[in-house]
Amino acid sequence: MAETKSSEKFIKGTFILTVASFVVKVIGSLNWIFVSRILGGEGIGLYQMAFPIYFFALTVSQAGVPVAISIITAERVALKDIFGARRVFRISLFLMLFTGIFFSVLTYFSAQWLIDWQFIRDPRAYMSVVALAPTIFFVTFLASSRGYLQGWQRMTPTAVSQIVEQIFRVITMIVLADLFLPWGLDYAAAGASLGALAGAVTGLIVLIYFHIKLNREIEEKYGAYLTPPPESEQESTWAIIKRIFKLALPVSAASIMLPVVSNLDLMIVPQRLEVAGYSVRQATELFGYLTGMAVPLVNLATILTASLAVSIVPAISEARALKDNARIFRNTAAAVRISNFVCFPAFVIVFFLATPIASLIYNAPGAGPAVMISAVSIILLGLHQVSTGVLQGLGHTTIPMINMVLAAIAKVVLNWTLTAIPSLGIMGAAWATAADMGVAAFINLYFIYKYIGYKMELGQLLKTVFAAAVMAVVVEFFYDFTVAEWHMEIFSTFGAVFAGFIVYVATLALTGGLLEEDMARIPLVGKFGIKLFKSLGLFKSVSK
Repeated sequence: MAETKSSEKFIKGTFILTVASFVVKVIGSLNWIFVSRILGGEGIGLYQMAFPIYFFALTVSQAGVPVAISIITAERVALKDIFGARRVFRISLFLMLFTGIFFSVLTYFSAQWLIDWQFIRDPRAYMSVVALAPTIFFVTFLASSRGYLQGWQRMTPTAVSQIVEQIFRVITMIVLADLFLPWGLDYAAAGASLGALAGAVTGLIVLIYFHIKLNREIEEKYGAYLTPPPESEQESTWAIIKRIFKLALPVSAASIMLPVVSNLDLMIVPQRLEVAGYSVRQATELFGYLTGMAVPLVNLATILTASLAVSIVPAISEARALKDNARIFRNTAAAVRISNFVCFPAFVIVFFLATPIASLIYNAPGAGPAVMISAVSIILLGLHQVSTGVLQGLGHTTIPMINMVLAAIAKVVLNWTLTAIPSLGIMGAAWATAADMGVAAFINLYFIYKYIGYKMELGQLLKTVFAAAVMAVVVEFFYDFTVAEWHMEIFSTFGAVFAGFIVYVATLALTGGLLEEDMARIPLVGKFGIKLFKSLGLFKSVSK
């Protein structure tokens, strides 16, 4: 029963974070429509010159902290060491106070230096860098708070704070950008930058409310475990700090790899496209198709697996603290099955409807080839995210970071080689990106097998692949037939997606690839789905 409740918690947490991520992305997309109208291309350019500096400082200061705090807190809670869990949180807050102040001050005083040394080409971006500097201080506290609450497997606080943070960030960006515009674009861009500060402060206020609520529950439920153990049994403050850094630094390093790889793409892909025979203008356009259109679609398709990667960490950490290897194995298997269940149909949709999707969303049918090949990355990125979460939950945060470095090397080599082939061009760069995700994912899976003996269930995988293949036939036929008959692009695209997904789920259920145990864990729709499939004779009783 305890194992079932734990599994339900991490699936419920995944669902909550997925919904929040989707809402945040929708709000963010709408925000850029309004902000772009106010600032124009030049003003947006000033904002974007400052943002990478802020993002880098933020990544270095706190990127791995939520994972580290989540792991340690989950372990202490599992062992009923509530005093220890709270103590770890207090120590992490002290660390965040120091790093937050340090990087905020460093960002503030380095703004002019970055301009003088031409790292920032336009001196008008100075105001935006200065405006973003204090945000780092508050976001580091956000990171520690979210990690602690996630360690308790409370994902609602993170979700609510993300949404509130985004809402206030957007409102502030729009209002201040418009208010400061008469003073000049530099002030308007700085006003937009202050949106991050408003969002961080309000997000922190939301988390304070959830901390108060959690503390009341702890007092009621864990009153007997709040007494500190004898001094001799307590882990020293320095030992806790070292453990936080040991867990957090590899995650931070892995996060830094993302902008590093993006910059490598910027240096390599356009240049190799020119070698393939494209003009500078064509190379720039194709590069925009890949990085500005195809990659965001891949990230959108993997929102659920990104959330799953966050929620699986404390679930695995809890089971590891209790030495419950069977639960670790079952949670890992469930996470990988869910990743495949979501990512395979997403791959089919993006791959077979690449050009229609690029036309409808971006009004850029030329992006179709880049979008089509990038669809392969959806499956591999989903596996990479989930396997990284499992390894982090097992306490092996260094392994995913090293694997990302190895994968980045493979990507650079393939980018250099494939992109220069005229018959591939930007599709070669898309294949290189897919290989990047694949190398990291499969090395992760090797280490998961090494540590817990889990290897992907071949029978389950084949059923998923078969269902996806049937779905692909339906999607292709539906789209081609309806476009030819009715010439309604929007209806054909959305209709093909809907029909394909229904056939995919039905095929999985008929072949036994859709497990009742997995569906039972899905909030809201799970129980309805079980009743429906039982009425059709496809499910038997849930196994215990």
